[in-house]
Order: sequence, then structure tokens, then C-alpha cells
Amino acid sequence: MGSTEVIEADLGTSDHRDAVRALTAAYALDPMGNSGPLPESTLDRLVDGLRDHPTTMILLAYSGDEPVGIATCFRGFSTFAARPLLNLHDLAVLPEYRGRGIGQRLLAAVEAKARQLGCCKVTLEVQENNDRARRVYGEAGFAQSVYGESAGGALFYSKPL
Repeated sequence: MGSTEVIEADLGTSDHRDAVRALTAAYALDPMGNSGPLPESTLDRLVDGLRDHPTTMILLAYSGDEPVGIATCFRGFSTFAARPLLNLHDLAVLPEYRGRGIGQRLLAAVEAKARQLGCCKVTLEVQENNDRARRVYGEAGFAQSVYGESAGGALFYSKPL
């Protein structure tokens, strides 16, 4: 099986750029991702867009020299805590490497980075029927956000533009 190393990506290096592009493209194919390929034009803009976005933080998991997992995060801010937060936007492990603890290692690295940045929390969204991911997140201490019992649990909404 070999060892897995998790590192912070440097989007100025070609091997990390290639890894981010390849892992994001692979994740998009997954039914819990995009359920299909991303357009080449999107992939062509991806890394430069991430590099130009001021709050991007990406962790890559390697098995030997092969990139096998990615955590794409963005720093945000909690007005109620008056501290930064880290949003885990994408977490993906190549299918042939799942079940080896790589997702847990990526989550632990995300948490460590959030603590280093002084964040008050790590946030993420997960599809309701993604039982595997929900189990991994639960084992790592994540749960549905509840800000007040009378308000119920938080829901994630979006509006395509």
C-alpha cells in the first residue's frame, strides 16, 4: 500500500498544477461530484483561477509520487466569532485509493491548517445521499450545524447565475 503524504499545494509548480487539474477532473466524474466530465475550457481556467483567488488553500495527498487525493479549501470569516473559518469546498480521493484512510488524513491536515490560521471552525457541504462521505466526516467530528435549537439545523442553499 505504501505511505501517504499530505502537503500544501504550491500552484506555482507545474506538478502541483497538474495534480490539481487531474484530481479535480477525476472528482467531477464521480456521481457525488459532477457526474460527468468538466469542459476542457473549465479545466483550462481552473488552476489559474484558484491561484488568483486570494483565499485558496489546497492540500494534496500523494501515494509515493502519485497524487491520489485533494482538499480544496477557501478561507472565510465568521461574523459571530469575529475570526476566520476554513471552508472545505472539495474533498476527493481517487476511487482505487479509497478505504485506505486518505480522506481522514486530508481532513486532519485541513483541521491542522485551520488551527494554524486561527480559524473558529471548518465548514463543508455534503450531498444528503453520500453515506460514505457523511460517515468519514462524522468520524472526523463534523455534524450538521445548529446555531440555536429553536432555529433547527442549517441548510445549504445556492442560486445558479
